[in-house]
Amino acid sequence: MHATCSRNCLGELLRCRGQGQWQRHPPYYQLSPARGMTRGRSVMERSKKKRVHALEVATERWKVLSKVLTVVEALKKEDEHVTPLKRLEILRPQLGLVKPHKVAHFVRRSPRLFEVCRDSRGVMWAGLSPQAEALVEEEARLLEEHSPMAAQYVTRMLMMSVDRRLALDKIAHFRRDMGLPHDFRIRWVHMFPQQFRVVRLEDGEYLELVSWNPDLAVTELEKKAAASAGNGNANANANASPPGELSLPFPMKFPPNFTSYYIFRGKAQHYVKTGNTEQFQKVTYLSPYADAKGLTPGSPEFDKRAVAVMHEILSFMLEKRLVTDHLTHFRREFVMPQKLMRLLLKHYGIFYVSERGKRFSVFLTEAYDGTELIEKCPLVRWREKFLQLTGYRGRMKNIGKFDLSSDSEDYLLGGHGDDVLDIESDNSDDIIDGCSISDDSEMDLGDTDEFCRD
Repeated sequence: MHATCSRNCLGELLRCRGQGQWQRHPPYYQLSPARGMTRGRSVMERSKKKRVHALEVATERWKVLSKVLTVVEALKKEDEHVTPLKRLEILRPQLGLVKPHKVAHFVRRSPRLFEVCRDSRGVMWAGLSPQAEALVEEEARLLEEHSPMAAQYVTRMLMMSVDRRLALDKIAHFRRDMGLPHDFRIRWVHMFPQQFRVVRLEDGEYLELVSWNPDLAVTELEKKAAASAGNGNANANANASPPGELSLPFPMKFPPNFTSYYIFRGKAQHYVKTGNTEQFQKVTYLSPYADAKGLTPGSPEFDKRAVAVMHEILSFMLEKRLVTDHLTHFRREFVMPQKLMRLLLKHYGIFYVSERGKRFSVFLTEAYDGTELIEKCPLVRWREKFLQLTGYRGRMKNIGKFDLSSDSEDYLLGGHGDDVLDIESDNSDDIIDGCSISDDSEMDLGDTDEFCRD
C-alpha cells in the first residue's frame, strides 16, 4: 500500500518551487567529539551485575527518540522543512551518524515522520510528513507553556552554583532535557529579566542570577516531605531562615530481584551495605542552595551534599534522567567530587546508571515505575506521541547482554536478517519515482552495535 504525495507532501512542494531554487545551503559546523566517562574494569563489573531491565528499556526508548529528533531538528532549519537527502549526508556528524550508515536509510525507517521522493532531475529529497509538521507545531506551543517552569529551574540552578552564574554553553547541554526552546540562547534568556541576565566575560557568555529568591531555595525533597505532612505552605515555612542543614532521607528503590552483593575476583563486593546506608541517611547535610565552600572534599557531609545536588538537578529534568557527561561539566560550579561516577554507583537505589551505548545515563530511580515515569508533563507525553510514529515497539531481544552496543541501531538502520527483524510490510519500494512512499511499517529491535552518539 502506497501513499501518494499531494500538496501537503513533498512532491508538490518540489514542483511548486521549480528547479534551481535550492542552492542556498546553511553553513556546516563540525561538532567536537564528546568526551566519555572513564570505563574502569571495576566500574563496569560493578554496574553490569546490578542492571535494572526496566530502566535499560527506558534507555533504549530514549536513544531511538533522541536520534530521530536530531533529524527533525535538522529539517526544521531548512526552508519549508525540506532538504536534499545528500545535504543530510553532508551533515552526518551533526546528526550523530558514522560511516558506513547513510542518513537515507535512517530517514526511510520512519515513513510516518519523513517523506522521501525524487524530483524530475532525479534528486532525492526528504521532508517532514503532515503528521510530523503537526507535532512540530504542538511542540512549539508546549515549549512556550513550559517556559515559566523552565525559567524557575534555571534560576534554581544559578542559585545552587558557587558564583551564581553558569556558562550558556553548558546550559545548552540541558536544553532538550529541561524543555528549553530551540532559540533559548537568542530570545528565551532575555524573557525573564527579573530572574537572570546574560553577561559577557572573557571566556564567553554567562547566565547570571539577578536576585536571590528565598521562595525558590527549597529542594524537591523538602516539598514532597511538606506535602506528605499536609503542609500546603512549604516554601514559607522552609525559608524562614537562609538554607542550611537538612536531615531528610533520600528515597531508595531497588529491583525486585536485587541482591546486596556480588562476587568479583573471588571476593564478595557489596552494592549496598545496610549499615553504611543507614548511617549515610542519618548524616545531616547542607542544602544544595547553601554555601558549600567550607566543606572538606571526601567528607561524608561533602558527599551527601553532592548527592543532594544531583538529586535536585535530576528532579528538574523532564524525564528525570541525564547523560552523565552533562553532570560532569558542572563539577566546579556545583562543588561536586571529581570521581562523580563512583559516587553515583555507590548510591545505587537513589540513582541508577545505564551504560548502554557509548555514554552513560543516570536515572532518578524514585521517579520511575518499571519503564514508565510516574509523573509525566505534557512535553513527555508529546515525546511519547512522537515515538509512536517511528513504529518503535520497544521489544529488545538482547537487552540483558552487557557490552557497548545498543539495540536501537537495528531499528533505525535496518536489521541483518529475518531472524532479527519483524517487518510487517514490504519496504522494497520505500522510494519510487513519482513521489510515493511505502505505508507505515513496524519492526522489532535486534542486537547490533551502537552507531551514533546520544
